[in-house]
Amino acid sequence: MIYILEDDSSIRELVVYTLAHSGHEAMGFEVPSQFWAQLEKALPDLVLLDVMLPEEDGIEVLKKLRAAPATHRLPVLMLTAKGSEYDRVLGLDSGADDYVPKPFGMMELIARVNALLRRAKPESEAEEYQVGGLTVCPARHRVMADGHEVTLTHKEFELLCLLIQAPGIVFTREQLLRDIWGYTFDAESRTLDVHVRTLRQKLGGCGSCIETVRGSGYRIREGGP
Repeated sequence: MIYILEDDSSIRELVVYTLAHSGHEAMGFEVPSQFWAQLEKALPDLVLLDVMLPEEDGIEVLKKLRAAPATHRLPVLMLTAKGSEYDRVLGLDSGADDYVPKPFGMMELIARVNALLRRAKPESEAEEYQVGGLTVCPARHRVMADGHEVTLTHKEFELLCLLIQAPGIVFTREQLLRDIWGYTFDAESRTLDVHVRTLRQKLGGCGSCIETVRGSGYRIREGGP
């Protein structure tokens, strides 16, 4: 079950509808008091939380969730019209697991919801992805390359997870910049190329499984190096 605390009825109803048609159960709440009342009855698997709310703002709601033992580890994705770097940092530093500024695409939202739900699975249910000598477990934040554990930065890890979950599929530069960094497409940005280069270096011999597709983007080679 997914709870959506959003005072804009048009957004709330659209998100509930989209989640329902993507295989998720969802309930929407207009004000925090409704949300807290339902939370006493049943805990959800994930919360979509707006920042600008009546009664109390979403950051205060988030802080209360993180302070309570029952909801301390509950996945929370912030939905807000505030899209500045400061606001994103404030939400994440307050304990949000992800942050999506409005306006957002429904497909992107569903992808982020699914990613959070996967990460929240118990370790016994954690999925592993393997290509050649490379093994990645997103839920445990673990990467093994030829039997050796590899330490990656947060963005390197997100990039590798996205690629390895769809071996053989080409991810365009635009997709990767948007999904990992939240950028609109910038043909001059070298951020992606720098991260791919350092990721390949850290993976050693397994790094060659990350292929450059000229004129398009990157992919994980099926079958590994």
